Amino acid sequence: MKTIKKTILPILIATIWISISEFVRNEFLLKSFWTDHYESMGLNFPSEPINGIIWGIWSLCFAISIYIFAKKFTLIQTTFIAWFVGFVFMWLVIGNLNVLPFGILPFAIPLSILEAFLASLIVKKVKI
Repeated sequence: MKTIKKTILPILIATIWISISEFVRNEFLLKSFWTDHYESMGLNFPSEPINGIIWGIWSLCFAISIYIFAKKFTLIQTTFIAWFVGFVFMWLVIGNLNVLPFGILPFAIPLSILEAFLASLIVKKVKI
């Protein structure tokens, strides 16, 4: 029971937060950026259920990473390490593939930092 409370619960709650954050940001706030960019490339923006499942797996992996970082680092350190690993690396790859609409970055950067911070805070508060 102690393992569930100190390990699984913070990861699960952080995963839920990250999933909600990603969904709201990409499906409500920035959807037109994504769809316009994909249409300009002759593609459809991936909105099928499989895409949601992959984002759910990504959210779980991101939450697990945050949990691991939080064991060794402070809240601020955890936030920025997680943000760097979770988002900067992803943006480098998808930017290189030319599938990132760079116009979203002024919105996505602060929102992704907030996402990483709140997920880190959840892990720190729930596990300790």
